[in-house]
Amino acid sequence: MAISLYSTTLPSNSLQPNRNTNHPSIYLSPKPSSHTHNLRSSLHLNPIYGTINLSSSQRSVTISAISSSSGIESSVVSEDTANLLDRVKVFDLTGNAVPIYDLWKDRKAVVAFARHFGCVLCRRRADYLAAKKDIMDASGVTLVLIGPGSVDQAKAFYEQTKFKGEVYADPSYSSFEALRFVSGVSTTFTPGAGLKIVQAYMEGYRQDWGLSFEKDTRTRGGWQQGGIIVAGPGKSNISYIHKDKEAGDDPDIEDILKACCASR
Repeated sequence: MAISLYSTTLPSNSLQPNRNTNHPSIYLSPKPSSHTHNLRSSLHLNPIYGTINLSSSQRSVTISAISSSSGIESSVVSEDTANLLDRVKVFDLTGNAVPIYDLWKDRKAVVAFARHFGCVLCRRRADYLAAKKDIMDASGVTLVLIGPGSVDQAKAFYEQTKFKGEVYADPSYSSFEALRFVSGVSTTFTPGAGLKIVQAYMEGYRQDWGLSFEKDTRTRGGWQQGGIIVAGPGKSNISYIHKDKEAGDDPDIEDILKACCASR
């Protein structure tokens, strides 16, 4: 399944916004096409999920491709989400508060959002992304991981995994809430997630049960899901977003590299 749209400035009523924000992933290029003034589309849509989301204000966009592990369309980051992110701060491993936009406003970054710092599938995701860090480095792209939890939990994760990128803690879960990542028992205990946990254990990964049952994780039940974005440079420049539909829902690494390192 794929979708491609080419457009110039669209009137605010040309596409009706869809308020469902739980679609897993989208890759977009915000620059308008220079050779067309007509909206042309090639769509293969599941009618359950309705229309393509665009901001209600006029804007020019080119959506280059959609990449989804579940074959579901997604939307660009809404103005509401951008406003919420503007108030989000995460914490580095020294405990310093960092506005989340600072992670990509002056550079391009692949930002992974972990379920929690003890999660076995998040440790697997960290390695899955770090394995391509040489390609990201060659393209001037920074690898970042944000987890819901305390700075001490983030430090423990960093020391245990030897993660090659930057690690930040989000004790308030505010970045996860701003990006509307899903949460709940039904997104955690699924047949697909169970199979991925078995695979992760067979590959040698282990859950850190101590971190998993610390207060910062336990009070939320450990049901939070994460995602991955490619963002920057520029505060509002989020060119790819994947929202996990269940635990361990990793997108195709080639989709991420296409979004972050297309010139490779």
